[in-house]
Amino acid sequence: MVLVIFIGSPVTHAVEVITNISAGTVSITTTQLRRIYSMRQTKWANGLPITVFVLSSTNPIHQKFCKDILRLFPYQLDRIWDKLTFSGMGIAPTVVLSEEELIKAVKSTTGAIGYIEDINEVSDVNLLKIDQ
Repeated sequence: MVLVIFIGSPVTHAVEVITNISAGTVSITTTQLRRIYSMRQTKWANGLPITVFVLSSTNPIHQKFCKDILRLFPYQLDRIWDKLTFSGMGIAPTVVLSEEELIKAVKSTTGAIGYIEDINEVSDVNLLKIDQ
């Protein structure tokens, strides 16, 4: 008797960047995303202020977003945000507890940006194409 066991890797989804429809942006570069998430770019091309929503630094989706899309480690973003906050030069992004909360926040906040793992269940937001 032969026992065959298939061990596959767990199914993973790509992290997608979403914006409120008001942002008026359909594509973005990695450099622009880094500027937005490091709070150096604060307005969209149409002049609307950018509101950044993120998941907790310990959330696997946040970690994947940082490493795969921003090409930074989560602690690097934390340091940037801490420096801005403690120096009085800016504010850190708004941290939400779940993907569902992030989606609601992006949908309801003019100029908002965020990221999620599974876009299939989401409507009424822009899905950004990321150009290298």
